[in-house]
Amino acid sequence: MSRVGVLLLNLGGPDKLEDVGPFLYNLFSDPEIIRLPFRWLQKPLAWFIASRRTTTSQANYKQIGGGSPLRRITEAQGEALKEHLGGLGKEVNIYVGMRYWHPYTEEAIAQIAADQIEHLVILPLYPQFSISTSGSSFRLLDKLWREQPELQPTNYTVIPSWYKQPSYLQVMAELIAQELDQLPNPDAAHIFFSAHGVPKSYVEEAGDPYEQEIEECTALIMQTLNRPNLYTLAYQSRVGPVEWLQPYTEDALQELGAKGVNDLVVVPISFVSEHIETLQEIDIEYREIAEESGIHNFRRAAAPNTHPIFIQALADLVIDALEKPDFQLSQAAQMKKRVKMYPQENWEWGMTTSAEVWNGRIAMLGFIALIIELVTGHGLLHFIGLLQ
Repeated sequence: MSRVGVLLLNLGGPDKLEDVGPFLYNLFSDPEIIRLPFRWLQKPLAWFIASRRTTTSQANYKQIGGGSPLRRITEAQGEALKEHLGGLGKEVNIYVGMRYWHPYTEEAIAQIAADQIEHLVILPLYPQFSISTSGSSFRLLDKLWREQPELQPTNYTVIPSWYKQPSYLQVMAELIAQELDQLPNPDAAHIFFSAHGVPKSYVEEAGDPYEQEIEECTALIMQTLNRPNLYTLAYQSRVGPVEWLQPYTEDALQELGAKGVNDLVVVPISFVSEHIETLQEIDIEYREIAEESGIHNFRRAAAPNTHPIFIQALADLVIDALEKPDFQLSQAAQMKKRVKMYPQENWEWGMTTSAEVWNGRIAMLGFIALIIELVTGHGLLHFIGLLQ
């Protein structure tokens, strides 16, 4: 029998406080997170942002125990998936590849090659596809395998998104129902879906399907839940001055409070594991905003983590991928086409939408450079004598 592997892809997170700075640097060095007209600007800007945000981020991680639980939970998900598939007579090796922290994707594919895996299923732990999540990981895999083709398995298939998977919808509905049923009037509670945001330009210019998939996923979960509750979808975790998908979570919470909503169940729609965005951003920051807005019964549905129904969902995805009749080299070719489907925006001259966007971004970079120079006392303006 051929050796089968499953590669679980995720973001990664700092294991301890001293990891926060390097993790942030890795994150902002990714051109799929911050898109710049010149690649040589990427690492200096990443260093600047990471150095400015490290202290604040460390304080946030202190609030949840001093590090991210993402690696531990992802590895537990992998172990549960392996056991579940084994019980169905399907023996697989599970690998975890994180994008910005250990165990890195590079470490995972090296181990996959060492284990002589012949059939590989690539399963991102992001239900909805986005350029900045699954797309970034797919692009990295494509790059690594082009540079070191000996590391590429004979056959592999990729699952780009899976937000319609029935067991996933079921577990999300059950987790919401658990919280609703803790309230005195479950049917009157408002359900608040909070998804991780992306810059609006990703959707409007680069063709990112993320917004559409999030909206469809939300509607499918509500359909599966089959309750009369009203619901809202909003987006959290934006960074920088550019416009992100709206409404923003904090604004939507304040609006609901102003309308008299008192009972709220928050659902982390784009997250399948507990981490900083759920444990600190939602549970602490957004809870405080909600309470200040008059929402006093604030509950949050848990992430799926290792819930048995969620593990069933992952197992069904793997089995479906393995049973595809075209699970051959043609599938690998399809993946390569897919990961290049959303190219980075080109910098255009003239009165075009893209040009206007890049003009704004270049102006932002100039502003950042000025701030750095004012803080450090070194730079071009000091050199030519305009600042003393």
